[in-house]
Amino acid sequence: MTISPAIFPPLIRAVQADIAANAEAVTELDQAIGDGDHVFNLQRGLQALAEQADAIAPLDWPAAWQKIGMTVMAAVGGASGSLYATLFIALHKHSRDSSVSGFAAAFAAAVEAVKQRGKADVGEKTMLDVWVPVALALQQDAEAGKSLDELLDHLCQVAAAGVEATRDMLATKGRASFLGERSLGHIDAGAKTAQLIVAAVARVLKTA
Repeated sequence: MTISPAIFPPLIRAVQADIAANAEAVTELDQAIGDGDHVFNLQRGLQALAEQADAIAPLDWPAAWQKIGMTVMAAVGGASGSLYATLFIALHKHSRDSSVSGFAAAFAAAVEAVKQRGKADVGEKTMLDVWVPVALALQQDAEAGKSLDELLDHLCQVAAAGVEATRDMLATKGRASFLGERSLGHIDAGAKTAQLIVAAVARVLKTA
């Protein structure tokens, strides 16, 4: 099965809606151990993408990822802006075809680029605690030939588990790292918004 960038406008609207619905709760998470501006920065990027959605929809995926990445780079502040821009630009570089397995391979390479850019990995209480296991599950499920609905349900479960795992992690990156053991017991805001993005995208793809 292949998925066209024509799906991008409803995807970005769904992500915007879910981030907005959870904005207050995520900001509270961020204020507990971070700078408190994660949701504001993310919403600014999502608005910029929404404004470009109709221009992105007719493109092929490599061109779409590049435009998304450049838009995010220009619009989003903070560490998350740089990391998400890296993710999408790396997707542009590694996209080969529009199949699920092709996307899975490109996404794994893109997540690796984010790891290198952020000098971080799983277990350090960041968005990577969602994106890394999601990338791995996506590759495994694509190779196993799972149906799209099965794959998406599994990715949502993996993302939710990744978020919850950050609660008992000691933060070693960003402002939260200065809190030491006081960062324990808190969910990472970046991981939470990553999970919300996965859930929103899955919901749209399942009804497309």
